[in-house]
Amino acid sequence: MIRDALYDPKSVRLLFNEMSGTYGVMNLVSSFGFTYWWRRKCLAEINIAEEATIVDLMTGMGELCVELRKSFGPSLDLIALDNSPAMCRLAENNARKYPFCVLEADALACPLETSSVDAVFSSFGLKTFSNAQLSVLAGEVARILRPGGTLSFLEISVPPNRLLRIPFLFYLNRVVPVLGRLFLGNPDNYRMLGVYTTAFHSCDTASLLFASAGLDVEVRSYFFRCATGIVGRKPDKSDR
Repeated sequence: MIRDALYDPKSVRLLFNEMSGTYGVMNLVSSFGFTYWWRRKCLAEINIAEEATIVDLMTGMGELCVELRKSFGPSLDLIALDNSPAMCRLAENNARKYPFCVLEADALACPLETSSVDAVFSSFGLKTFSNAQLSVLAGEVARILRPGGTLSFLEISVPPNRLLRIPFLFYLNRVVPVLGRLFLGNPDNYRMLGVYTTAFHSCDTASLLFASAGLDVEVRSYFFRCATGIVGRKPDKSDR
């Protein structure tokens, strides 16, 4: 029952609504800037064609869309999707300077049309889904991608090396909530990020679920697996 509540969409939405005021600063400070560089690695994992239609699922503040607009200019059709209204408002603030479309919607019931997207990105949203939800998400990604379309997902992960894992988890579970309080956030909310990360562990299981949805994927590792990713594509007829 507790685990079910952990992944309840309403609970997750409330969590990020409450964290929205401090999330951007906390993400950068608590990761020593690594979240910025990991997002750039996430974007660099796949080739992006001009005039492509791209969606950023669980967009948060729309950081990936901002980076894409900076790098590719107005040629891309960018869609940022999130189920948190507070996060969507922050994304809309960024969209005023770096234009992109913001949709308040659940990624598990994506409102985008079938085979309408050339690339799907996402950073730091996978951990808030159960395995059953990840299967649904994988199916939605496979549905909205055009044949030959690509995907790149990124998530903070638990490093396997014990010498790194112990201080990493101590920092995530004990220090980050304190930093949250210092930046006027609720420490209990930031403690939940450690709970989600520990339960998620890495993208290994999620990649298997994405593969089961018919996507060709492989796992990426960043900084000794303190972050992992899923990179791949939707097969097309020419692959046969």
